[in-house]
Amino acid sequence: MRLNIIIGGKAGQGINKVSQIVSNVLVGYGYFTFNYRDYQSLIRGGHNFNTLSISDVQIESHEARADILIALDERTIKTHRQALKKNGLIITADEFKNEGRNINISLAGALIKIFGIPLVELEKEIKSQFKEFDKAIISAKKGYDSQKIIHQLKKLNNKPSILSGSQAIAIGAKNSGLDLYIAYPMTPATNAMNELAKDQVENKLMVFQAENEIAAANMALGASFAGAKTMTGTSGGGFDLMGETFSLQGISEIPLTVYLASRPGPGTGVPTYTAQSDLNVALRAGHGEFPRVVVAPGNPTETIEKTSEALYLAEKFRTLSIILSDKHLAESEFSSVESSNKTPKFKIIRKIPGKNLVKNSSYETDKFGNSTESYRLTTENANRRLAKYATLKDFIKDKFEMIKIHGNEKSKNLIVGWGSTSGVIKDVIKDLDAKFLQVLYMKPLSNRIKKELQEADNVILVECNLTGQLGRLIREKTGIKIENRLLKYNGRPFHTDELKNLIEGMI
Repeated sequence: MRLNIIIGGKAGQGINKVSQIVSNVLVGYGYFTFNYRDYQSLIRGGHNFNTLSISDVQIESHEARADILIALDERTIKTHRQALKKNGLIITADEFKNEGRNINISLAGALIKIFGIPLVELEKEIKSQFKEFDKAIISAKKGYDSQKIIHQLKKLNNKPSILSGSQAIAIGAKNSGLDLYIAYPMTPATNAMNELAKDQVENKLMVFQAENEIAAANMALGASFAGAKTMTGTSGGGFDLMGETFSLQGISEIPLTVYLASRPGPGTGVPTYTAQSDLNVALRAGHGEFPRVVVAPGNPTETIEKTSEALYLAEKFRTLSIILSDKHLAESEFSSVESSNKTPKFKIIRKIPGKNLVKNSSYETDKFGNSTESYRLTTENANRRLAKYATLKDFIKDKFEMIKIHGNEKSKNLIVGWGSTSGVIKDVIKDLDAKFLQVLYMKPLSNRIKKELQEADNVILVECNLTGQLGRLIREKTGIKIENRLLKYNGRPFHTDELKNLIEGMI
């Protein structure tokens, strides 16, 4: 079973509130939801919409077609009417204009009735969210009584919980004992900073907003040098500004973990939309040659785990660790039965500042920290730094998941992808003769990838960028070029039905 609801209106009309309330009720009733947010770079006006997908099994994507359209304004009907399925239903806010600020509650009530869920379930959710809830419950009942049951949903025994990618970054960091998060706000990385800032006193950490991204990266490196477990975060434009600091990390070998939440570029691009176009810069940002880790989770559960791993590897190997995400993963809301409070499977490293003065700089140095221009030491230091790659790769291969295989493991049709596209690929192949190779570690890259490619008869690369950046990386490391490519780069993620049709046509 799968249903899709589009909820649209102007920025500021409370679209997120409708989807949040309905999603929470559905999850409490045992169903899985996935909530995609599509919004313009506006505080008021324009056109925003959420697509809320509902299923009795776990899902991580949304469809282009809708069973129900909730319209808070006329533009929503004009924009999305063609996406409505045959016999689809439209509910407008005009029906509840007398409810004032509680229109959204009435719309939530209407949806809950359509799904055949008792009103008491919605009332419990309203009471949990509002201190003064009497008027909201009256509005909810008006919405509920306005509709008839269309999709009778029976209560299920599942007990999922809802998480966004931003919340997962914060959980993974807190689980690892983060001391300090320093950043400058930039969509879509800002929400992770907000999540960490919420209860920073209780969690014994500090969140600090620097004056810009250059300052944030340098402060983070300095705090790490002083002994704090530190992290910084930004999007592509801010990541560019941090490039010089990454090179300083490379030669100083001070641990540094960076959260890179991508959006379309170059330049400001379309700042509130999504893209997987920053893999190249994550792999290579900074001048000179030095080691780094680049890990790309695909859902909140993986994000919790990989954030902890990135922080651990940065400190164990004194390297640069980059957690690569994007707007779609950061801001979409996933439901899952997997625990969100998983503690790391390894012992957390706690640095203790030394008693003696330690020297560090951006120069090549001898073992005492004194700058040097010796060709012998320059060669030795460069070789030692680069040798970390082999050590890192062996360690990660033994301890962590570098790739995942989903679907029919015996299939000769192989889909290759990474990051936020993983969810839609997993949903698509449930009904297809295909298996999915999800790449989690981009640097270092797993040796198993070449073996999987060689054993497949038909390989299809799926990415949300223009040039197939993972495909290029795989070709660089394995010598294998993936000819069949499905690339999307209009700022929107793949829809489930869209991608399924494309893959079916290729296999």
